Amino acid sequence: MNHVTSMGTTARHAVQWSIVLSILMIVAGILAIMSPLAAGEAVTVIVGVLFIFSGVAHIVFGWEVRELRTKGATVWEMLLAALYVVLGVYLLSHVSLGLTSLTLALALYLFVEAVLEFVLSFQLRPLPGSGWFMFDGIVSLILAILIWRTWPANTIWVIGTIVGISMLFSGISRLAFSMAAHGLVKELP
Repeated sequence: MNHVTSMGTTARHAVQWSIVLSILMIVAGILAIMSPLAAGEAVTVIVGVLFIFSGVAHIVFGWEVRELRTKGATVWEMLLAALYVVLGVYLLSHVSLGLTSLTLALALYLFVEAVLEFVLSFQLRPLPGSGWFMFDGIVSLILAILIWRTWPANTIWVIGTIVGISMLFSGISRLAFSMAAHGLVKELP
């Protein structure tokens, strides 16, 4: 009986955190929509920092396992690390140009996200609230097409606005799903 109770408590705790995360996503989405250029530049800076971090991680990994690899593999690891660092530094030093490239990359990302949301909605189909994942996939697909059709003229506003809209709808769909799950876990002992 304790095992069932602890599972119910764990499930309720997870659903509560999911609701909190959903609300935070909604707020972040609204803020990004209200200030799209600042949000777009912030995304560009974050991606630049992540590239540099990845480059440093590749350098450390390549150096630490150099004895286990062939000389050529270590060289390729270091070249890959250099590529990451150069891309990161470029994005940080040319935020506007980086924003243009990221706008196109965002269209690709939203397309892939839409496909994954469609798959997830079909996998969760019997569960209450799973239709919200289909809705999120449709919104992501529409946004991907809008970006693709208006690029590069849309660079200044699109990343912040689209990321904001995507976060807003993802937050809403997850909140709806979490609320449906909340109703189910209330019944657990």
